[in-house]
Amino acid sequence: MSPARTVLDAIGRTALVTLRRVVPPRCARIVVKVEGQNPTGSMKDRVALAMIAGAERDGHLSTGGTVVEYTGGSTGASLALVAGARGYRMRIVSSPVFSEDKLTQMAALGAELTLVPSADGRITRALITEMIARARAMSEEPGTHWTDQLHNRHSIAGYHPMGEEIWEQTAGRVDAFVQSVGTSASLQGASEALRRHASALRVVAVEPAESAVLSGGAPGAHLIEGIGIGYAPPLWRPDAVDEVMAVPTADAQAMARRLAREEGLFAGTSSGANVIAAIRLGLTLGPDATVATLLVDSGLKYLSTEVYRRADAATAA
Repeated sequence: MSPARTVLDAIGRTALVTLRRVVPPRCARIVVKVEGQNPTGSMKDRVALAMIAGAERDGHLSTGGTVVEYTGGSTGASLALVAGARGYRMRIVSSPVFSEDKLTQMAALGAELTLVPSADGRITRALITEMIARARAMSEEPGTHWTDQLHNRHSIAGYHPMGEEIWEQTAGRVDAFVQSVGTSASLQGASEALRRHASALRVVAVEPAESAVLSGGAPGAHLIEGIGIGYAPPLWRPDAVDEVMAVPTADAQAMARRLAREEGLFAGTSSGANVIAAIRLGLTLGPDATVATLLVDSGLKYLSTEVYRRADAATAA
């Protein structure tokens, strides 16, 4: 392998791993894309590069410009990485409700943070709405481009390569794709690419059980970072999915810990939710099928949270 020309050339081409110990008998083969192998430890490196490159092509960003975004952390770290590599200033609106590890990483990569408190210490629609309003106000300053991830269609195309990678790595043997919904871009982008090869592909969306709005429920507070914004995201297309599954925060956290201990795969809470949903589907499809899902980021982003705090781990043991 030749060396990458820049850090941006190291984005993508992550490993696909078959789960062994957390998958019950008579379940489909469950394969997971290990997106923590990207430079910032998240699949969001893919979308950050797509959004900034798209803004450059569209003439919205030029030398010395500023990028602004609202984010729970992973997208912010990815945007900070890409902005730094491209020579842009990065301003992020986030909240203390999100992992301290993510906030620290964003700042370390050069992002200037504006933090919005959450009334109850959880992720709610009101919090997301306030973060968006702050980002919108910042975007009105001269020389500033708001990537606006919830509306940015460049983000969908940014995940097409992920779908192609899954198809190649499974040698064309994939029957279903499962992914949790934040902006909906990764679900749509990867499944669009996969369906070019397999039109019968089953696509399942995942959301927090405490805020199961895509399933027709009421918005609520939860602690699965990166997903479940409390309303259907603007990019969401219900006709693009076959089913929506709701997973409780506690179950997603428990599966994230199991993945680390039993599979050696260190990931975050939304990844735990993905695996739970993939197993549910896999038990329906049976052992001859293959279900692909994502480990969207590294567990290193959650060391300060209740998912991996040492006291919690000791109690669980």
